[in-house]
Amino acid sequence: MNIIEVSRLSKDYDGFKAVNGIDFSVLKGEVFGFLGPNGAGKTTTINMLTGLARPTSGSISIAGEDGIREIKRVQRIIGIVPDESNLYDDLSGYENLVFCSALYGVRKAAREGRARELLELFGLADTGKKPFKAFSKGMKRKLTIAAGIIHDPEILFLDEPTTGIDVESARQIRRLVRELNDRGTTIFLTTHYIEEAERLCDRIGFIVGGKVVKIGTVSELMKDAQKESIVELTLGKDPSEFKTEVSEEFSDVSISMRSDNTIRIASREPIKLMPFMSFFSSRGIDVYEAKIIQPSLEEVFVEVTGIEVDRMKKEKEGKKR
Repeated sequence: MNIIEVSRLSKDYDGFKAVNGIDFSVLKGEVFGFLGPNGAGKTTTINMLTGLARPTSGSISIAGEDGIREIKRVQRIIGIVPDESNLYDDLSGYENLVFCSALYGVRKAAREGRARELLELFGLADTGKKPFKAFSKGMKRKLTIAAGIIHDPEILFLDEPTTGIDVESARQIRRLVRELNDRGTTIFLTTHYIEEAERLCDRIGFIVGGKVVKIGTVSELMKDAQKESIVELTLGKDPSEFKTEVSEEFSDVSISMRSDNTIRIASREPIKLMPFMSFFSSRGIDVYEAKIIQPSLEEVFVEVTGIEVDRMKKEKEGKKR
């Protein structure tokens, strides 16, 4: 069942198309990721889905509601975590959460208990009266996420949840995202980190230049990108002395020798392993392992978008300076 449906959605700024006629849907209960470089349209898309920006054209449906005309009703069931914190510097973590819960209409009797519950869940219970401005970047990010779920939303929008924080805090946030999803929260997140998308997302959409160029599960994206079958064999001895013999015996495939007693076999057709096993067995060479090699999500991204991942990271780092 789709909980979000987007059709021909566009956003223009003075003639510039930040988002250009995109279509996609998000299943109820999944983690859906938008992966793309700085300026691709990720944040603009989230802003339109959450009512922070009005689309130039197109339609949005969220939980059966019109996400443009009925955005006030939609905002009751969604949580928003922007890429930059929107909390108050001089309030403590507890005070920020209580204040946010009031804005979301949480009953007064439940606000304090909910705030304490989330501070405990996010490992922030010992911050006491420390003001938000004194928090570390990782602590700020966790509290911002806590504020986004203070009203227990059906859908959580996360914009670059781990950018600019330390490795341990990023690991904790990814774990919290997975826990929230396990509890039934649908999560829509944007990221420029390939490994983050691969770890967290059930499905991923690649967005470049305001256009969605590919959507699928990690396995689907990799399968579509695989142009040939590749198998790597680990042998009991250095195969280089058999290089000519192997190449002549199996002239219909591409074979390369590796430095660690392995050979890599590549073919446009499915690879039959038994002839190779028999070949090496007849020469007294043990085959310790046969491993199917698939493209990485990083390789898929580069192939689909034409954008180098290192460039994407540098762009994001430059933005955060």
